[in-house]
Amino acid sequence: MQNNKMLASALLFLVGFASMSQNVGEGVPQPPAPPPPPGLPIDSGIVLLIVVALTYGAYKTYQLSKKTA
Repeated sequence: MQNNKMLASALLFLVGFASMSQNVGEGVPQPPAPPPPPGLPIDSGIVLLIVVALTYGAYKTYQLSKKTA
């Protein structure tokens, strides 16, 4: 059990050094970053959507209450 813990600790220690030693982009040009997404409005029809959802919910509730009565 002691050997397994020491092996796991050594591997984690070495992985940290291996990941820090990678020289990404040294001498090699990086590809250009993609353009940012367009600034589209999210809230353009949200009020109408809420009104339609509430109306539809009230209609379905009325139908269900009329059917059970």
